[in-house]
Amino acid sequence: MSFSISGKTAIVTGASSGIGLAIGKQFADAGANVMFADMQESALVRELGQQVEDSNIRYFAGDLRERLTIANLLSATIDAFDEIDILVNGARQVEATDLLDPEDDSLDRMLNQNLLPTLRLSQQVARRMIKQSADQEGDDVVGTIINLSSIAARRTHPDLMAYSVASAALDQLTRSLSVSLAPHRIRVNSIAFGSVMSASMRQTLKDNRSFRADIEEHTPLGRIAAPTELTEAAQFLASDASGFMTGQIMTLDGGRTLLDPVAAPVH
Repeated sequence: MSFSISGKTAIVTGASSGIGLAIGKQFADAGANVMFADMQESALVRELGQQVEDSNIRYFAGDLRERLTIANLLSATIDAFDEIDILVNGARQVEATDLLDPEDDSLDRMLNQNLLPTLRLSQQVARRMIKQSADQEGDDVVGTIINLSSIAARRTHPDLMAYSVASAALDQLTRSLSVSLAPHRIRVNSIAFGSVMSASMRQTLKDNRSFRADIEEHTPLGRIAAPTELTEAAQFLASDASGFMTGQIMTLDGGRTLLDPVAAPVH
């Protein structure tokens, strides 16, 4: 079975750069209608502005931490493409935590940025998918939700407590949503990845030149992944080829989680 998603409609968040952008472009190249969503309107225009007119690509700029923005994103997608079949929750940020600072609010920010928008958008998209399938009979899947997570959910790094906790919560959210939405024939899975050359990773390596060597030393495959290496996995999860797969955390980390060091990089 091929990984066909041709003719389906997808929303991809965190889609102005890095992993989200790569997934959105992969889906569009595979024949899907894609709504690229991100807070950074200038980046969306720069990356997609020339491709929007008379194409299967649209973009939406807004802060998905706001409930009204989520509603507007759904409306814009329906207006453009009539339906929603796939959601990729790719918007996420990495932030360090100072565990000894009582004023450190990084956990609040990581939950508000990386977890709650995923829950709220998934809820609204699932409602739309259920409405679309009201007249459908049989066992066919009516929608797919894919969350982008991190191996930080299963690893420990002294400086990334908040990010790790939010990632672990996202993995549990994936499992919980998969069970709740299965009766409605909506599948929910997650991709937990290690070091990928995203925009934030590129900036981190620029600021800390020794970080690359540290990552490579603790990754059995000995390198940082390109964003495009996640796109095929995302298309597999979005396609009917994974039709009996739900509630799973697919790990793409170059073997990182096979090693033990506590302080090894986790993103």
